[in-house]
Amino acid sequence: MARTVAQRGLTAALVGVPNSGKTSLFNALTGSSQKVGNYAGVTVEKVSGRTQGPDGPITIIDVPGLYSMRPVSADETVAAEVIVGRAGEARPDVLVCVVDATNLERNLYFLSQLSGAGIPTVVALTMVDVVQRDRNSLDVDRLAGELGVEVVPVVAHRGQGLLELKAAIGRAVEGRRLLDIDLGFPAAVREPVFRLHDRLARAGVDVTRSEVREALLDEGAALNDKLANLPEMVEAFVEERARLLGAHADGRTIDAQTRYAWAGRIRREVLATSGQLDRRTTDAIDRVLTHRVFGLVVFVGLMYLVFQSIYTLAAPLMDIIEAGVGAVKGWVSPMLAGAPLLQSAVVDGVLTGMGAVLVFLPQICILFALIAVLEGTGYLARAAFLMDRLLGWCGLSGRAFIPLLSSFACAVPGIMAARVMPDARSRLLTVLVAPLMSCSARLPVYVLLIGAFVEPVYGAWWAGAALFAMHFVGLAFAVPVVALLNRRVARGRRLPFVLELPRYQWPRVRDVVLTVVSRAKVFLTTAGTIILVMSIAIWALLSFPRSEAMEARYRADYRALAATQRGDVTEENYLQMRSTRDSYLGQFGRAIEPVFVPAGFDWRLTTAILAAFPAREVVVSAMGIIFDLGGEADEESPDLRQALKQATWPDGRPLVTVWTAASLMVFFALCAQCMATLAAIQRETGSWKWAAFAFGYMTLLAYVAAVAVYQLGSRLGAGG
Repeated sequence: MARTVAQRGLTAALVGVPNSGKTSLFNALTGSSQKVGNYAGVTVEKVSGRTQGPDGPITIIDVPGLYSMRPVSADETVAAEVIVGRAGEARPDVLVCVVDATNLERNLYFLSQLSGAGIPTVVALTMVDVVQRDRNSLDVDRLAGELGVEVVPVVAHRGQGLLELKAAIGRAVEGRRLLDIDLGFPAAVREPVFRLHDRLARAGVDVTRSEVREALLDEGAALNDKLANLPEMVEAFVEERARLLGAHADGRTIDAQTRYAWAGRIRREVLATSGQLDRRTTDAIDRVLTHRVFGLVVFVGLMYLVFQSIYTLAAPLMDIIEAGVGAVKGWVSPMLAGAPLLQSAVVDGVLTGMGAVLVFLPQICILFALIAVLEGTGYLARAAFLMDRLLGWCGLSGRAFIPLLSSFACAVPGIMAARVMPDARSRLLTVLVAPLMSCSARLPVYVLLIGAFVEPVYGAWWAGAALFAMHFVGLAFAVPVVALLNRRVARGRRLPFVLELPRYQWPRVRDVVLTVVSRAKVFLTTAGTIILVMSIAIWALLSFPRSEAMEARYRADYRALAATQRGDVTEENYLQMRSTRDSYLGQFGRAIEPVFVPAGFDWRLTTAILAAFPAREVVVSAMGIIFDLGGEADEESPDLRQALKQATWPDGRPLVTVWTAASLMVFFALCAQCMATLAAIQRETGSWKWAAFAFGYMTLLAYVAAVAVYQLGSRLGAGG
């Protein structure tokens, strides 16, 4: 055994119900060796890591949390299949079932369902320190005797019991220690199980009595499907089921009642309490935090703090990153001055792309640190409970509030935060509407246009109201969009909202740090790669075609114009404008101008929108280039505001009016004009199909809304 372990190592699947301490134990065992991916063919996250056992390496797989081995969601289905080796993964060598000692009966119910898996098992008993703190005592040896496997008490955040657990994993595999549980099913159930098991054995079908009992009590059990080619056995099961259950009884109810009776008996025998487990503090807090009124007040306050933290704490860090990237550009650019094309490729393509990737890291790290803290304290479950009442009617789970709220700061971490959703369908719905929230990257566009066209005409009060309203445009559209997607695209029934409310406790610093590190790694290695590649592609589309002859022509045109009406434009800015206009992207903008004319956009505004695809913030600097001011213009630039006011259509009409500005802001509020967002959607859904769908429906929605705003406003005539 020792030689085999040393050669290939063991694979241990960490299983348990949600909030049983599984994540803390996984982090304590694997530390920084964690790897994140997806199970083959699905978007369910696969988290694994390695630890060193007494006889060799052990690969730990953190299986998604399960309430029952009879799954109802896609995530639970994958989790159940991982346990028995039917998820495209090798069957684990051992199951480590994490059991919360403070919620023993509920956890033992799930443990009882593992008894038919036929896999060596070890029980990791968590929260034993809480049991002791509440002046209760737990007879671990008696519990192990009842289960037939080793039970190892662990306190993960203190590192207690980890060495003993790793040693027990090796012994369980070596000795084939399987769960040996007498659930106490009545004779009326045991006798037909024996008869059916004997008949299956004579027919050459190798199954356990647990599988036979499950098939007898549940017509949807996997064994019933396997017997489809044995009609005589199908008939035998039907006859025995009818004899046992009659016309009205439900076999699954018998199964659940028997398992809970067994779990309750074990809890009473092994846990000596001083009355009840002390939940008085938790219950007192819950009376406030889950209250229909006071709970929502606390929730809004906390979410405001979360939002402000993401929005404000990330800003100086993002500024530092942008300054750092700018400094690197300033250092590299002179070194490549002799090769202008290479200089532009490195500075404007590669380094700009790297900056577009790194600038998101502060928001992602802060967001997931806050999520980990809220989850570690136990509040996240309460918040999900509260929000489920508000979001449930349109098809979203209560857990959607974190991704949607986070997307007001940035859609990328918001989409990644959809991992907190309980099932694949709810996650998909959340991912598809999260980009509609008005992220901080849209703010420069709002500030530029409101400052130029709303405030001078209507005053500061209406300018502030317009800025506030623009942050709710996407939210107003998101609710009906979710309802429509729920009925037409991601069809399916809404799953029951089942949730454990854990005890309140201090979050584990190690868990928070590891969560942040793993999320940052995922972003940099997946979405970050796509963002970098696409940034270089956009640079190429803006930079080509180019030739010495074209540049000479531009310079000649500038000299001809410099003596007339264009004398206030620098030669460098004029060359930037002309090269942008004649680039592949500029040509495309001019080609599709007729499509956007109904929204009030000419080729200049259209090209600025296209140029902003790597990141929405780029639209302002792109406008600076297109309107002859260079790429250094920002949303506060008086020159850019004045240039927009003075720009005209070929017939002399003003290009940008109040309603053009409103149309452009609405377009940016609703469109998927962000490559990073699409890359994040692809990463989280595992398919470019959904990224393309999000881009398509949001672009169409933005276009229709922009056209409606411009056409209606222009007809009203106000501000035109």
